[in-house]
Amino acid sequence: MSLARIVRPSAIRPLLVRGIASSARSAQAVPVEESPAPGKKAPHMKEFKIYRWNPDKPADKPILQSYNIDLSQSGPMVLDALIKIKNELDPTLTFRRSCREGICGSCAMNIDGVNTLACLCRIDRSQAKPSKIYPLPHMYIVKDLVPDLTQFYQQYKSVEPWLQNPNPPAGREHIQSQADRRKLDGLYECILCACCSTSCPSYWWNQDEYLGPAALLATYRWMADSRDTATAERKEKLQNDLSLYRCHTIFNCSRTCPKGLNPAEAIARIKLEMATD
Repeated sequence: MSLARIVRPSAIRPLLVRGIASSARSAQAVPVEESPAPGKKAPHMKEFKIYRWNPDKPADKPILQSYNIDLSQSGPMVLDALIKIKNELDPTLTFRRSCREGICGSCAMNIDGVNTLACLCRIDRSQAKPSKIYPLPHMYIVKDLVPDLTQFYQQYKSVEPWLQNPNPPAGREHIQSQADRRKLDGLYECILCACCSTSCPSYWWNQDEYLGPAALLATYRWMADSRDTATAERKEKLQNDLSLYRCHTIFNCSRTCPKGLNPAEAIARIKLEMATD
């Protein structure tokens, strides 16, 4: 007699039922990840560690404070994340910002070890490590991410960054050839964000006397301008050991410039002109 005739269908049926019930219980035990509602992005959490220091509590040491935000509900730039943190999580967080277009230089800070503009720096979307945000290095801090740029602006002012020509043309304009105008490309675009100067080790240790990459870039911008007649006076101010020659051509300034300028080349050109006079 075959096996099919020995085992009755009534004996098999309870086994099948018990198997189905067991599978149903297993399915209920496994949690099912809910998909986001239509039109809504899945959460993408990111941790930001931000430098905090309050001048109203000078005895307290600076700290790195952690914030977690959902990048699916934020813009793509670091400045968007900072604004979201300030608006929704911690209104006491202090930082500078203005144009949000890489024009004003207000939101310069150190992001993941690089001096740059928060409005031009894309958020690292990796959740494996937090993004760390500090103020520009080796500067006195006003509060949190706001450095004191008083000395930086005084140095910029000291190079007299404006057109000097005691014999203006009869017309309303200083005419300049296209070739002379092209010499200014890569010089006039500086937005004074201070990313270059605060990345320079020579400026860290000698900023009381060394002018730094930003001020020297501005100096050469006017030395290279065919309409300016004060080149000799500008060179005379640099005839000392520290104002210009403290530059050791490390190139940090050129690597970190968020506008893609090359202050190191401008400084080298000043040195060349000083040597060939």
